[in-house]
Amino acid sequence: MHTNAYNYRVVRQFTIMTLVWGALGMALGVFIAAQLVWPQLNFDLPWTSFGRLRPLHTSLVIFGFAGCAQFATSYYIVQRTCQTPLAFNRLAAFTFWGWQLTMLILLVTLPLGLTTTKEYAEIEFTGAVWMAIVWITYAVVFFATVARRKTKHIYVANWFFAAFIITIGVLHIVNHLAIPVSWFKSYPIYAGATDAMVQWWYGHNAVGFFLTTGFLGMMYYFVPKQTNRPVYSYRLSIVHFWALIGLYIWAGPHHLHYTALPDWAQTLGMVMSLILLAPSWGGMINGMMTLSGAWHKLRTDPILRFLVVALAFYGMSTFEGPMMAIKTVNALSHYTDWTIGHVHAGALGWVAMISIGSLYHLIPKVFGRQQMYSVGMINAHFWLATIGTVLYIVSMWVNGITQGLMWRAVNVDGTLTYSFVEALEASHPGFIVRWVGGLCFLVGMLLMLLNSWLTLKQPHSPSEVLQHAS
Repeated sequence: MHTNAYNYRVVRQFTIMTLVWGALGMALGVFIAAQLVWPQLNFDLPWTSFGRLRPLHTSLVIFGFAGCAQFATSYYIVQRTCQTPLAFNRLAAFTFWGWQLTMLILLVTLPLGLTTTKEYAEIEFTGAVWMAIVWITYAVVFFATVARRKTKHIYVANWFFAAFIITIGVLHIVNHLAIPVSWFKSYPIYAGATDAMVQWWYGHNAVGFFLTTGFLGMMYYFVPKQTNRPVYSYRLSIVHFWALIGLYIWAGPHHLHYTALPDWAQTLGMVMSLILLAPSWGGMINGMMTLSGAWHKLRTDPILRFLVVALAFYGMSTFEGPMMAIKTVNALSHYTDWTIGHVHAGALGWVAMISIGSLYHLIPKVFGRQQMYSVGMINAHFWLATIGTVLYIVSMWVNGITQGLMWRAVNVDGTLTYSFVEALEASHPGFIVRWVGGLCFLVGMLLMLLNSWLTLKQPHSPSEVLQHAS
């Protein structure tokens, strides 16, 4: 097909905003990490306090950076693998502008304290309704494109994107069912332990589907493309898909160990989390084995390094998660910085790195350039991202285990050995290392922004676009 048959405009728009929201969200993350080192950076103002900026950071990175990355790559992949233009170009354009408006709503309301207080679901009722409208439109565009495909087969990446779109839509709508009392204040229809259960059914699957399944779709397309080799086992990819979809949805209760949630529900969440290790590692191994016969390319290809290290972090974080879901381990890790380290092993090591590698592959193609402006800058970005991620998660592991041990240490008379403040003082060096790690990652993102801008300033290459679109 000629390049003009594909709608790359919306892909380009989402790609640019992925970089913008990524830089802003991560800069905010570095700032709030600095607030834990130097509390005076809260400025004694309500809208600049850690408590208000932290949900803004998570929202910008999850929905802004990760969300735009998935919009961009899913729109690109579904056209290429179905060999058909994107359905409903105007609706596709609406999803772009509608999603950016959602980000602006979060950017304004969260610092003002207008929040549901539900983790990863802080957007209040009016904004949540708008978000659902945009998401349903996204589903219409994606599935209509699949329905119009010129190929008989639906490539496995599209299965992962399809599951991601459907499940996130259901999770978002059910968790945000509420009774509005004003434009930006509502009360959930659930109460007590039921509300907590519904929230973590949503919360863990925001990780499982918004921050895993769509990115596995990326992995199944961009790893074979970058290595120029087929997926190691297509049959394993299908088994991986159905096992992941069937198991992930049950894992949420492991966030509620030792709470008012019924014990049977806690145990169910733990067991399902442990079983989840099998499909997760199946997908990781499938991605790694795709490099069979092409490992030498890692010496010269930093884009491939991003993709492979992302798979390594995916394997590590999907081992760590089930382990932390075990009740006895959770008794030590719960409410500590270990959980923060685990989340960022997935968020920085897996989500961000697979997105960055995919976008480095995609940007020259959709903007019609021969290649990225500087391979050296990509290489520098890789080392900044890798070192930053390792510093971040190791410091949080050390902090978390230290906190857990100090909190439950007791004297012979049953009194606590350490006060909470003493545990906080012991955590201070880890906070500094975490801030340095986050700063390294942010510098890498800014380097990617610069590299992308310089790439777009290069002369246009129509022959290159035609070659990759045919």
